[in-house]
Amino acid sequence: MSFTFEMSSSLHALPDVVWAHASTMDGVNAELAPFVRMSVPSHVRGLRLDDAPRGEEAFVSSLLAFGVLPFDRHHLTLVSVSERGFVEESWSLLQRRWRHERSIEPTSDGCIVTDRLEVEPRFVPDVLVRPLVRALFEARHRELRRRFGAPSRVASEAA
Repeated sequence: MSFTFEMSSSLHALPDVVWAHASTMDGVNAELAPFVRMSVPSHVRGLRLDDAPRGEEAFVSSLLAFGVLPFDRHHLTLVSVSERGFVEESWSLLQRRWRHERSIEPTSDGCIVTDRLEVEPRFVPDVLVRPLVRALFEARHRELRRRFGAPSRVASEAA
C-alpha cells in the first residue's frame, strides 16, 4: 500500500540561495542530519542536481542511520530538474517506489519550499513507514527554517 505526503515551509531567503543548498548532496545530508546520512560514491562527489543524468540511475547510495548504521540502499534516478526543483523516481531495498518532488517558489519575502512524496513500502506496512517519513521531513524542514529563517510551516497528508 502506498501513501502520499506533502510539506511546505516559507523561508526568508532568495529561491536561488535555497536551490544552491538543496541541489547538492552536502545540502541534502545537512537537511537529513543527524538522523540519516546518504553516502555519495566518489565519482559523483560534488555533482549538482543540475548536472546529474535524467531518466537513468544517477548513483546508488547507502542510507546510514545516525550517520553510521547502514539500513537501506537507495537507487537514485532523477526524472527532471527545473530551474529550482526536481522530480526523483527512485527505489530502495525497503521502498518499492520513492517519488520525491521538490519545488522552490519565490514569494515577496523569500521563497516557499514544497516537498511532495509518494512512497510504496516494500516489506513494512505503510502505517509504520508513514510516521517515519513524516518525522524525517519535519526534521528536514526544521533544518531549512533554522538555516534560512522562516515565519511559518504548512503540512498536509493524503492517503
